[in-house]
Amino acid sequence: MTIQREPIYAALFALVSSVQGLKTTSRKLKHWNDVQASAMPALFQAQTAQMSNGADFLPVRWTLGALLYLYVSTKGADNPGSVVNPIVDAITHLFEPNAVGGGQTLGGLVQWARIGGTIETSEGTLDNLEVIQIPIHMLAL
Repeated sequence: MTIQREPIYAALFALVSSVQGLKTTSRKLKHWNDVQASAMPALFQAQTAQMSNGADFLPVRWTLGALLYLYVSTKGADNPGSVVNPIVDAITHLFEPNAVGGGQTLGGLVQWARIGGTIETSEGTLDNLEVIQIPIHMLAL
C-alpha cells in the first residue's frame, strides 16, 4: 500500500493545534519577526525529513518528520520558562504513551508518533521572545 502523507500531516496539525492557549496556528511557517506579539503563543508545523526503511523483498516503511515551531512573547515575565514550560508540557503530553491505548497513532494513521530528539529553546537570547523547536517523528503504516 502506498503511503498517503497529507492525512498524516493534517492529523498531526489537528492534534497539536488543539493545545489550549495558542492564539495562532498554521502549517505555513513564518519567521518570528513576521508574527506580532499579540498573535502569540503561535505554533507552526513544518514538514522535515522523510526516510524510507526497507529491506529487499519487504515493503518500504516511512518515517516522516515534522518540526513544530512555537513562538511565545515573554514580555513582562520574570522568568521566560514560567511562560513557555506549560505550553511545551501540553504539547509533549499529547505524545506520551498511556496504559489504555498505547502511544499516539494520530487516529490510527501511523504506528506511532512521538517527539524525536532534542527540544531546542532560545531561553532568553531573543529578548522578550522565546522560540522553541519540537521535532516529531512518525512511523507510517
